[in-house]
Amino acid sequence: MNIRKFLICAIASFAVASTSLVNAQEKKGRGMMTAEQRIEQIEQAVGSLSADQKKKISAVYASMAEKMQGLSQEERREKGMELMASARKDVRAILTPDQQKKFDAMPQGGRGGGGGKKKSEN
Repeated sequence: MNIRKFLICAIASFAVASTSLVNAQEKKGRGMMTAEQRIEQIEQAVGSLSADQKKKISAVYASMAEKMQGLSQEERREKGMELMASARKDVRAILTPDQQKKFDAMPQGGRGGGGGKKKSEN
Protein backbone atom coordinates (compact mmCIF):
# COMPACT_ATOMS: atom_id res chain seq x y z
CA MET A 1 0.00 0.00 0.00
CA ASN A 2 2.83 2.42 0.84
CA ILE A 3 4.51 1.71 -2.50
CA ARG A 4 1.27 2.51 -4.31
CA LYS A 5 0.99 5.88 -2.51
CA PHE A 6 4.63 6.58 -3.26
CA LEU A 7 4.15 5.82 -6.97
CA ILE A 8 1.04 7.99 -7.15
CA CYS A 9 2.90 10.88 -5.50
CA ALA A 10 5.90 10.40 -7.78
CA ILE A 11 3.70 10.39 -10.91
CA ALA A 12 1.80 13.45 -9.72
CA SER A 13 5.06 15.28 -8.99
CA PHE A 14 6.40 14.39 -12.43
CA ALA A 15 3.20 15.62 -14.09
CA VAL A 16 3.37 18.96 -12.26
CA ALA A 17 7.07 19.39 -13.05
CA SER A 18 6.65 18.58 -16.74
CA THR A 19 3.67 20.93 -17.03
CA SER A 20 5.73 23.72 -15.50
CA LEU A 21 8.57 23.00 -17.91
CA VAL A 22 6.23 23.10 -20.92
CA ASN A 23 4.73 26.39 -19.74
CA ALA A 24 8.19 27.88 -19.25
CA GLN A 25 9.23 26.82 -22.76
CA GLU A 26 6.05 28.30 -24.27
CA LYS A 27 6.65 31.61 -22.51
CA LYS A 28 10.25 31.62 -23.72
CA GLY A 29 8.98 31.27 -27.28
CA ARG A 30 6.76 34.31 -26.83
CA GLY A 31 9.51 36.44 -25.32
CA MET A 32 11.76 38.92 -27.05
CA MET A 33 12.79 38.14 -30.60
CA THR A 34 16.45 37.54 -31.30
CA ALA A 35 18.43 40.11 -33.26
CA GLU A 36 18.47 37.71 -36.21
CA GLN A 37 14.69 37.34 -36.14
CA ARG A 38 14.27 41.11 -36.00
CA ILE A 39 16.66 41.61 -38.91
CA GLU A 40 14.74 39.02 -40.93
CA GLN A 41 11.48 40.80 -40.12
CA ILE A 42 12.95 44.15 -41.14
CA GLU A 43 14.28 42.69 -44.39
CA GLN A 44 10.86 41.31 -45.23
CA ALA A 45 9.41 44.79 -44.83
CA VAL A 46 12.11 47.04 -46.31
CA GLY A 47 13.99 44.75 -48.71
CA SER A 48 17.57 43.57 -48.59
CA LEU A 49 19.91 44.99 -45.99
CA SER A 50 23.64 45.35 -46.56
CA ALA A 51 26.04 43.34 -44.42
CA ASP A 52 27.05 46.59 -42.70
CA GLN A 53 23.41 47.45 -41.92
CA LYS A 54 22.82 43.96 -40.52
CA LYS A 55 25.90 44.25 -38.32
CA LYS A 56 24.86 47.66 -36.97
CA ILE A 57 21.24 46.62 -36.42
CA SER A 58 22.37 43.45 -34.65
CA ALA A 59 24.51 45.60 -32.33
CA VAL A 60 21.52 47.85 -31.55
CA TYR A 61 19.33 44.89 -30.59
CA ALA A 62 22.15 43.19 -28.66
CA SER A 63 22.59 46.36 -26.62
CA MET A 64 18.86 46.57 -25.97
CA ALA A 65 18.71 42.91 -24.90
CA GLU A 66 21.64 43.43 -22.56
CA LYS A 67 19.94 46.42 -20.95
CA MET A 68 16.65 44.51 -20.64
CA GLN A 69 18.39 41.52 -19.09
CA GLY A 70 19.75 43.69 -16.31
CA LEU A 71 16.25 44.83 -15.32
CA SER A 72 13.84 43.24 -12.91
CA GLN A 73 10.42 42.13 -14.16
CA GLU A 74 8.84 45.33 -12.84
CA GLU A 75 11.54 47.55 -14.37
CA ARG A 76 11.07 45.78 -17.71
CA ARG A 77 7.43 46.79 -17.71
CA GLU A 78 8.32 50.38 -16.94
CA LYS A 79 11.41 50.84 -19.13
CA GLY A 80 10.93 48.14 -21.75
CA MET A 81 8.83 50.20 -24.14
CA GLU A 82 11.25 53.10 -23.77
CA LEU A 83 14.21 50.87 -24.63
CA MET A 84 12.37 49.38 -27.59
CA ALA A 85 11.45 52.84 -28.90
CA SER A 86 15.07 53.92 -28.58
CA ALA A 87 16.26 50.82 -30.44
CA ARG A 88 13.68 51.43 -33.17
CA LYS A 89 14.95 55.00 -33.57
CA ASP A 90 18.55 53.78 -33.77
CA VAL A 91 17.66 51.11 -36.35
CA ARG A 92 15.75 53.66 -38.43
CA ALA A 93 18.84 55.88 -38.54
CA ILE A 94 20.83 52.98 -40.06
CA LEU A 95 18.39 52.57 -42.97
CA THR A 96 18.32 54.42 -46.28
CA PRO A 97 15.53 57.00 -46.78
CA ASP A 98 13.54 54.54 -48.94
CA GLN A 99 13.97 51.80 -46.34
CA GLN A 100 12.93 54.23 -43.59
CA LYS A 101 9.56 54.81 -45.28
CA LYS A 102 8.91 51.07 -45.42
CA PHE A 103 10.22 50.63 -41.86
CA ASP A 104 7.83 53.31 -40.62
CA ALA A 105 4.94 51.36 -42.18
CA MET A 106 5.86 48.22 -40.22
CA PRO A 107 3.60 47.25 -37.33
CA GLN A 108 5.31 48.13 -34.08
CA GLY A 109 3.72 45.43 -31.95
CA GLY A 110 3.50 45.94 -28.22
CA ARG A 111 0.28 46.26 -26.30
CA GLY A 112 -2.73 47.45 -28.23
CA GLY A 113 -0.58 47.21 -31.43
CA GLY A 114 -3.03 47.97 -34.19
CA GLY A 115 -0.02 48.51 -36.43
CA GLY A 116 -1.34 45.89 -38.85
CA LYS A 117 -3.57 48.52 -40.47
CA LYS A 118 -0.54 50.45 -41.69
CA LYS A 119 0.87 47.41 -43.44
CA SER A 120 -2.36 46.63 -45.33
CA GLU A 121 -2.66 50.20 -46.59
CA ASN A 122 0.43 49.77 -48.82
